[in-house]
Amino acid sequence: MDHDLRRRHIAQAVWRLATRGGLEQVTLRQVATEAGVSARLLQYYFGTRGQLLLGALEILNTEAERRARERLTTSGEPPGTRTVVRGVLLELLPLDEERRNRHLVYAAYFVRFLTDPDLAEAAQNEPDALENLVAGLLTRGQQLSEVVQHIDPAAEAAFLVAGAEGLQAGVLLGQHTPERAVALIDHQLDRIFTST
Repeated sequence: MDHDLRRRHIAQAVWRLATRGGLEQVTLRQVATEAGVSARLLQYYFGTRGQLLLGALEILNTEAERRARERLTTSGEPPGTRTVVRGVLLELLPLDEERRNRHLVYAAYFVRFLTDPDLAEAAQNEPDALENLVAGLLTRGQQLSEVVQHIDPAAEAAFLVAGAEGLQAGVLLGQHTPERAVALIDHQLDRIFTST
């Protein structure tokens, strides 16, 4: 089996364990059993438990980015700025089984980031890539007269990402329907994007 495929196979075992009961009590042995590999092979590919958890999260993020790009390019035409911003924000919502499972895994990691100093440091050192991406898109939208000029792109991006993340929890908990969450995102985008 190719190394990337083997690493992804092991990462998927971590994700399954995370969705079933979080990561607090997950051990290397449990992951090895879930993946159907030896503990030695697991350590060969990832090393320590902390490295395994970070590696599995990195693979999940790469997979999420790939799927988001696929969703944005399905129309065949280059999407406009609003479509891209909307697509980025909708990736933060559990709108289907794949994204729901991904966000359950992220929720399990969130708890680990609060309790494990090494993982917390890795989370704190991550740049605000998503906010920066949305801010850059909004700035480009202003240059193209697609976004109202009076907004601060960085502040709006921070608000939009935080709002989408909050809606994510609400949908997972059944407080909002996916349709309501999408409508709330669209409402905010209507405020920011020009009608032309």
